Amino acid sequence: MKYILSFLLLLTTLLAEIKDTPKNKLIIDAEKFIASNDFGASLIFSGTVRSQNNNKSVLGITYDSHDALVIKSFEEIYNEAEQKLNIKNKSVFIEHAKGYLNLGEISIIIAVACKHRDEAYVLSRYIIEEIKKRSPIWKKEHYTNNQSDWLKGNPIIHEKN
Repeated sequence: MKYILSFLLLLTTLLAEIKDTPKNKLIIDAEKFIASNDFGASLIFSGTVRSQNNNKSVLGITYDSHDALVIKSFEEIYNEAEQKLNIKNKSVFIEHAKGYLNLGEISIIIAVACKHRDEAYVLSRYIIEEIKKRSPIWKKEHYTNNQSDWLKGNPIIHEKN
């Protein structure tokens, strides 16, 4: 059974929970969460498990995370986005999977809504890139040859080599 680690951000509020959610419901939840007549642009980014990585045939991925630190990193990324990108009025929805996912299943959804499309694109890209760099989420790929590997991620910012 897979679980979705949910980090939902709207303006300055955060909801975090672990739940088992069907793929199509994730996108519907994201759309509902960011829906508002205050915004003229919305985007939904979904990352999925792909069949090839580093010349290896992938069957699925197991995600693990340090939930409290993930929530903290998402809050920091959200708050920094306001400061660095100067996007004040926005709605953000983030959900990341935890547990085993098969090919094609959604590992992350980032939905954003802003007044203008340029803001929505910039904000969505900023969030995914910062999550990949900073959030303590690890993945183990499972291959067709019955082997598996934890993938090397980005080191924690203050980690010494």
